Amino acid sequence: MKETEFHFKGRDGFSLYAIKWEPDNRAEPVGVVQIVHGMAEHIGRYRRFAEALTTSNFVVFGHDHRGHGQTSGQDDLIYFDDEGGWDKVVDDVNCLHEIIREDYPTLPCLLFGHSMGSFLSKCYIQRYASDLSGVILSGTGFMPKWLARISLWLAKRDVRKYGAKGLSQTLAPIVSQNYNKRFRPVRTESDWLSRDEAEVDRFVEDPLSGGKLTAGFYRDMLQGMSQMDDRQKCELIPHHLPILLVAGDSDPVGNFGKAIYKTKRNYEKAGLNQIDIKLYEGARHELLNELNREEVMLDLLKWMNKWV
Repeated sequence: MKETEFHFKGRDGFSLYAIKWEPDNRAEPVGVVQIVHGMAEHIGRYRRFAEALTTSNFVVFGHDHRGHGQTSGQDDLIYFDDEGGWDKVVDDVNCLHEIIREDYPTLPCLLFGHSMGSFLSKCYIQRYASDLSGVILSGTGFMPKWLARISLWLAKRDVRKYGAKGLSQTLAPIVSQNYNKRFRPVRTESDWLSRDEAEVDRFVEDPLSGGKLTAGFYRDMLQGMSQMDDRQKCELIPHHLPILLVAGDSDPVGNFGKAIYKTKRNYEKAGLNQIDIKLYEGARHELLNELNREEVMLDLLKWMNKWV
């Protein structure tokens, strides 16, 4: 696998770190996969997945979001922007997609979004899905309108009290406590990520993962979450777009499997007609870092090859 690091600019000129992975062989690639990573992590954590994809002759792209990984310049603070941060991050995904299209104008392109990356991908396909051949949403959630309104109000209150770059004193503790609740006693605050203790430790020890979640970050993310499952916005998604929803049935982000069924029903009511689901027994949030990750990656490749 050949790895190339580069930087590209968002619409406002903001510089973002990115990686391109290519197959070693000289065969013609069968498609391109664009990865959209999750909260408090970075694109480098998907290197093993990229190895599996390039071995199957896919080219893979991904970048570190604002406030994350090697794009971050905020001293461990996870923060998008002063205003309209969520929309800027969604547009960053499209800026990279435009680069992909310049390099590979005729290849089928698939989008893979994990966790917060799946939330971004849900919003992305409401705006930019016309040339995608398929979308995989991994470890996604579903937020009812009433919960989105309450959560966003709390996030905005934190911004007023502590500033956008101040730490969230309301939502951050709720999230960290709730996600680990089913797995007590726990070794770390991140046990909810995977049953594989070595993978959890790798995340905890990774200097580019984790970070301090600011009030501004929660405000921006919850603004996006209030849009991602809106029925009228979902009706803008091409109805023929193939979508695969994957999750573990012990994933707290997806309400232990319930979220992907709610997402499927919501999309079908919006007119989408190519929705597949795969739920993995016992698996937690990060399927690509789970004990059964080889099974997961084979399933993902099988589904991708179906649509390219």
